[in-house]
Amino acid sequence: MAVIKHTSKEVDLLARLMRAEAEGEGIQGMLMVGNVGVNRVKSDCLDFKKARTLTQMIYQRPGGFEATIKGYFYQRARESEKRLARRAIKGERIDPASYALWFFRPTGACPVSWYNQYNTGRYKSHCFFKPTIKDCPNVYSTFA
Repeated sequence: MAVIKHTSKEVDLLARLMRAEAEGEGIQGMLMVGNVGVNRVKSDCLDFKKARTLTQMIYQRPGGFEATIKGYFYQRARESEKRLARRAIKGERIDPASYALWFFRPTGACPVSWYNQYNTGRYKSHCFFKPTIKDCPNVYSTFA
């Protein structure tokens, strides 16, 4: 069962985003991007109060994803990426992205915090950051 509402078009959008942001980081890296996207839709907090759907979240400005601006987002999603997107939408979580709302690729080490959000770890090139439970309790609610 899905943890957020979605359409088949939104599965495709999320799959394209996952591919564009983390194709070089493999299945696990792409799933982590999916975690961040699902968390943003589910969160209803901070920068993501108006991101109530996957479509809104993916195209959000400011605070959206670099891939939608730079063009590599516009490659078609393959079936393998659509399967990964469905796994993320069903609530499959992978640390360090389980509760993350942000990630970025630093030139060096991951900072301890980023815009007052705490580092949860690094996977290959990307550092992940989660909000506090006080700021975003919905991110920490059980996926059922």
